[in-house]
Order: sequence, then C-alpha cells, then structure tokens
Amino acid sequence: NIPYPSVRPQPDGSQEIKLPEGPYGVPDVMLNGIQSSKAKLGSVHPLEYSEKHWHENKQKMDFAMLRNTQGIHMPLRLQMEKNVAQKINRLPGMHSSNLMSDTLSGRDEMIDFEDILNNPADCEVMGDTHLLMDRRAGLL
Repeated sequence: NIPYPSVRPQPDGSQEIKLPEGPYGVPDVMLNGIQSSKAKLGSVHPLEYSEKHWHENKQKMDFAMLRNTQGIHMPLRLQMEKNVAQKINRLPGMHSSNLMSDTLSGRDEMIDFEDILNNPADCEVMGDTHLLMDRRAGLL
C-alpha cells in the first residue's frame, strides 16, 4: 500500500518576505516601486496555499485511493483519458465547454465562478475561422 498524501497544508508556499532596503534601512518605494515589492510577497495564511492547490491535492488523493483499491492501472487510465480530453479542441473562434475534461475531473458537479460569468456570447475574441485555422496549421 502506498500512503496517502498529507491533508494538512504544507509550508511549501509560504516564504519569508524580503523587501529591498534603501540606504536608511527602509524599503525605497521611489526606486523599487510598490508593484515590485508586492510580487515578492508570499502567502498570507498557511491555508491560502492549500486552497490555491485544492484541485491538485484532491487529484493526488483520488489517485492514491484508486491505486490502493484497484491497482496502478486505474490512475494511469484516468490520466491518459484526461490527456486525450485536453487535446480535443473545437474550431478556432468557437467556445468549448470542455465537458469531457470536467466530467473526468469531477468539476461537472460543482458550480464555480467560471460557470456563471463565462458566457460564450460575451466573448470578444471572434475572427475569421478560415484564417484562424490557417494560423493553427502553420500556413500563415
């Protein structure tokens, strides 16, 4: 039996905050700017890292459970099916719901932010389908 991954949040995402200091020992905002120091900030709370990687952690737990109950073939088969589902695309300029990928990952049973505010009619990316296909094929 292979042990299950840890459910507790790991401190991998947290890091010590080091801001570049000026000549007087204080961060020099005029030289470094606010955005450059903001980009170096780590996670605020230990659970923040865990919540950002919730889907990956759930997938690891599911694969470990499948490996222990059904053997190594089941996680490998699911991973192959997910890879095939990610390669399936619609024509350029057309919205894809990624239903097969959502079904394999279990996201079809959840209502997320993208389900409500990701209306394909609101999409501003619309172009000539023939030109987009030529670009994808490398002809342009």
